Amino acid sequence: MTYLAKSPWIIHYDATSCNGCDIEVLACLTPMYDVERFGVINTGNPKHADIFLITGSVNEQNIKVVENIYNQMPNPKVVVAIGICATSGGIFRECYNVLGGVDKVIPVDVYVPGCAARPEAIIDGVVKAIGVLEQKHTQMKKGAAVS
Repeated sequence: MTYLAKSPWIIHYDATSCNGCDIEVLACLTPMYDVERFGVINTGNPKHADIFLITGSVNEQNIKVVENIYNQMPNPKVVVAIGICATSGGIFRECYNVLGGVDKVIPVDVYVPGCAARPEAIIDGVVKAIGVLEQKHTQMKKGAAVS
């Protein structure tokens, strides 16, 4: 994380989950797990976010919301799919309106399995996302230097 001028900020969106993973994401912000010790800040504005945490499967009603949040985020950006529903559609994948996991709509960089995903696994996924963010930033820098 030597390049980051600021702490990476995350935005969290609940697509269509049972809220089990959402509760675990919120647990990561409590003093017991304290994801902020890695410098991660939770924001509600996608224009300030570097990492997109998404829980739940994508369906016909939320596909545009997921795309809008993703498109509003500045580059480089990283997407973390949290829980089995976000990674593959989970128990809802056979429903008539469910498209599947998040990767059916936007590119996903880190997958965090589980039903519900444990806070330790979510924090591990966020730390991996920070590494991916660093790699993407380096690639962007090299691409700008070549141009």
